[in-house]
Amino acid sequence: MRIVIAGGHGKIAQLLERQLSTAGHDPVGIVRNTDHVADLEKVGARALVLDLESTDVATLAGHLDGADAVVFAAGGGGSSGAERKLTIDRDGAILLADAAEAAGVSRYVLVSAMHTDDFDAKRAELPAADDDVFQVYLRAKSEADANVRARDGLDWTIVRPGTLTDDPATGTIAVGSRLDSGEISRADVADVIATSLIEGTAVKTQFEVTAGEIPIGDALSTIKY
Repeated sequence: MRIVIAGGHGKIAQLLERQLSTAGHDPVGIVRNTDHVADLEKVGARALVLDLESTDVATLAGHLDGADAVVFAAGGGGSSGAERKLTIDRDGAILLADAAEAAGVSRYVLVSAMHTDDFDAKRAELPAADDDVFQVYLRAKSEADANVRARDGLDWTIVRPGTLTDDPATGTIAVGSRLDSGEISRADVADVIATSLIEGTAVKTQFEVTAGEIPIGDALSTIKY
């Protein structure tokens, strides 16, 4: 499968790219910095240099021609301000969904975050104070998730992980529509995405995921939205 990954230089994305490449698939990571191309090549991915904040649907759709799936793993980053939470975490995810539909790519996996729908609407309005940026982030993720869920033309999967760590993969998780707060390694999140894509599971499902005791393949094959 040819799988195009927005946010291709992120930690989860590079773990995913390596896993997909090792399994014989063709990962393509979208990056905006040419300095990141070599890093993607090291993990077995091809790089597509494109800035999601300055492109349009038609241009992005042209790059998705022939893809089997897309993954949105991009984000404004922990140091970015409130506005970029909306232009990347929300608008970038919606742009990728628009482009996927335009290109006829039905499979879409969106990396979101736990408890995004709990955002404080008043505190999440711009302009936000520095201590309210997290509320804008939750709002951005929640609104992106809702937009993607509403698309009948996409076979979407929305993954809402808990607090991310750099611990090694365990291969086991806990999943549910709503979980208590918890941690999960980025490696396990990448495995969740890869398993869903390769095995065709968790389609039309949105779920929260943390570290747990259920093998990833078993968890994804049984979860219901």
